Amino acid sequence: MKRICVYCGSSPGNNELYLQTAEELGQVLALNNVGLVYGGASVGLMGRIADSVMKHGGEVIGIIPGHLKKEVAHYGLTSLHEVNTMHERKKMMMDLSDAMIAMPGGLGTMEEIFEAATWSQLQLHTKPCGLLNVNGYYDKLLEFIDHAVNEGFILPRHRYIMQAAETPTELLDKLKSVVEHA
Repeated sequence: MKRICVYCGSSPGNNELYLQTAEELGQVLALNNVGLVYGGASVGLMGRIADSVMKHGGEVIGIIPGHLKKEVAHYGLTSLHEVNTMHERKKMMMDLSDAMIAMPGGLGTMEEIFEAATWSQLQLHTKPCGLLNVNGYYDKLLEFIDHAVNEGFILPRHRYIMQAAETPTELLDKLKSVVEHA
């Protein structure tokens, strides 16, 4: 894998562990020569992971819509691309990446990882998706996905489009395994 897109919060969350894990994920990506593609912000978990990848000598590509650029853009990246819309941002992020990860985040993070998983289900791409389940953040979401399978709204063969792990290294290994067996 050359690059991974990471979706995550533009806020730090209420638990220091989220920031620590963003820093750890950035280090793991850089040390594995995997570039980061993300939303281009300097704040929250987004800023922390970007800073960590850069600190450890990795590549960071930020993609930010013009309406957010002057407010939160991170200018210390390998490259920062400005796009017109959130739709363009998401498409470019997926196009430049070999896999997608969602760290803890809010509605935007959820929307982004679910769109990526849906596109995989529809065979618009074959890139794996993963949830970095820091401190059990995604436990209830994973329960819901299993519930949707049990209720017949997600096919059992689509259940594992969304990988999950508690640590960056474990999740990266799972995503690499999916890519290698595709």
